[in-house]
Amino acid sequence: MADALEAMKALIEEINQHNYAYYTLDQPTIDDAEWDKLYDRLVALERETGVVLPNSPTQRVGGELLKGFDVHKHRARLWSLDKAQNHTDLMAWHNRAQRLVNDYNSRHPEAPLPPLSFVLELKFDGLTLNLTYEDGKLVQAATRGNGAVGEGILPQVKTIRSIPLEIPYRDGVIEVQGEGIMQLSVLEEYNKTAAEPLKNARNAAAGALRNLNPRVTASRRLTAYFYNIGYSEGLNFKDHRQMVEFLRENRFKVSPYVHFYDSIDAVAEQLEHVASMRHTFDFLIDGLVVKITDMRTREVLGYTDKFPRWAVAFKFAAEEAVTTLLSVSWEVGRTGKITPVAKVEPVDIAGVTVQNCTLNNIGDIERKNLKHALGTEVYIRRSNDVIPEILGKVTEAMDGEEITYPDHCPSCGSVLELKGAHLFCLNRLDCRPQLIGRITHFASRDAMDIETFSVMTAEQLYQELGVRDPADLYYLRFDDLIKLARFGEKKANNLLASLEKSKQCDLASFLFALGIPNTGKTTTRVLADHYRSLDKLMQAAPEELVMLSDIGGIVADSIVTFFRDPTIQRSIERMLQAGVTPVSEEAPVIVHTDNPFFGKTIVLTGTLTSMSRDEAGSKLEAMGAKLTGSVSKKTDIVIAGEKAGSKLAKAQQLGIRIIDDEQELLRLLGEA
Repeated sequence: MADALEAMKALIEEINQHNYAYYTLDQPTIDDAEWDKLYDRLVALERETGVVLPNSPTQRVGGELLKGFDVHKHRARLWSLDKAQNHTDLMAWHNRAQRLVNDYNSRHPEAPLPPLSFVLELKFDGLTLNLTYEDGKLVQAATRGNGAVGEGILPQVKTIRSIPLEIPYRDGVIEVQGEGIMQLSVLEEYNKTAAEPLKNARNAAAGALRNLNPRVTASRRLTAYFYNIGYSEGLNFKDHRQMVEFLRENRFKVSPYVHFYDSIDAVAEQLEHVASMRHTFDFLIDGLVVKITDMRTREVLGYTDKFPRWAVAFKFAAEEAVTTLLSVSWEVGRTGKITPVAKVEPVDIAGVTVQNCTLNNIGDIERKNLKHALGTEVYIRRSNDVIPEILGKVTEAMDGEEITYPDHCPSCGSVLELKGAHLFCLNRLDCRPQLIGRITHFASRDAMDIETFSVMTAEQLYQELGVRDPADLYYLRFDDLIKLARFGEKKANNLLASLEKSKQCDLASFLFALGIPNTGKTTTRVLADHYRSLDKLMQAAPEELVMLSDIGGIVADSIVTFFRDPTIQRSIERMLQAGVTPVSEEAPVIVHTDNPFFGKTIVLTGTLTSMSRDEAGSKLEAMGAKLTGSVSKKTDIVIAGEKAGSKLAKAQQLGIRIIDDEQELLRLLGEA
């Protein structure tokens, strides 16, 4: 037995080495027949001994269909990147970073940061992967999710042969970040024999990695490129070069294009060069990523609420094509807005076949001279590789058929109302697409996160059980669900369990789920953090709301009107009666009341260099300050950063105390 185990270990090491040479280095060391002999011998030994070692290549593809994806909490956040669309945006990012470095160096002359240098990497268009290795062994793989929590997809990721199941580094836990992709040549070969050809490489990769059957994932022959160590227990890198070398030494596939530059001008020049040759790569990219090379500089620059300050994504310019406008249909959204959707003659843009295009509203149609464009040629653009839009007619002649605007809702037949450039159906209580859209949004991941729920579920519940309002979901019963088509005992119980779980919810998510007009996740988070109570928010007046960050008069009126609607009030009351309990974190406990900001009403304006305004606001609130969005006689202090405007001028007129020295602010915060 011992001899057989040693033979298996030797075979595994040999096969893994050949896999690394073939899939990662693209330098095959043996032919396929020889590799098959080694693999077959390992399989025979595993059958003979009844032992399968954890790192065996025979375990890359599981034999069972998975039941679902488990939630995985990342050890380190996976950040989004701020975007630069052009040279001006790139230089603005660079200048902000340079100012922060200059400011730091002026305060730390004994240990200044080095001159800025940069690394330029391809921005792959696939699915972000976060791999976890413990003592050298791959123990988890997850999607990015919302950056803090993703979905575990280890069985799927193990099918990617360029990803090592074991690495030489064995000193604790590390998280390695990269992108799972399908090469364009592989997609082409796959489609030659596929019963259902895949439309594009990005969706092919994302769909494969989120397929519950690992054999489907394996059939797509994906690969993956890695570019970052997001978390480690003991690793420290001086700069990005060292990190890249670590990845290579540990058998990770690194981008074939990683270039280093000492000046932003050299970066800008190379960006233009790569943009012109993007279609020569055997994979999709939707831009490039520019990062500051030095790790200590990254640490000093830190992060905003959303992005690292030391990196930016340079997005490619839009791509255009000419095709024929075939028809325009009108779709009803959950808010009642009627949106025109254009169908065009299929055309290929950057490897993607485009058939449907965005038309925002009636004003968009008129402005682009499309009123008489049916059957004529139009320009379309696919900007940043997202849903394409129609730019306008190729000719100015009114030589096409007319696009007719509806005066009644295409779903419920109600008379439409024109508000600005948008048409709206006001029948909130009996318009099927609105109701289904509202219920689907309510159950979505960023809202109430009701697992197993989909738009098909919403349509079925609407049609067969009369579900017309999100509150109706909490009054569903097993005996009702079990009678539905495709609703077996297991599915019914799973849905009821998900509904029960969703009752204990975060207030911000609950507010987002309600679908308050003119609000999104950021605004509902601001509302939840400020009021910390659903009842207090429902009683808020417009004058209170406009004092909050990023809430103007229109949004304030939308919030007040929404919560004054008897239908909404009745819906919320039914949810609360069913046990839905929206809660918000308790306000920070103030330990010291003798700080200079305790009890003060403060306005933040302008740009701070050492932290974002949100970060400064959180620190001030933790010290007992009250933040408001406008300057008045009740304001105690105005903190003014760079480019402070009218709020600073008003504070000067009123004689309010102004803190415009960032070093003084840091000292008062206890950070300098």
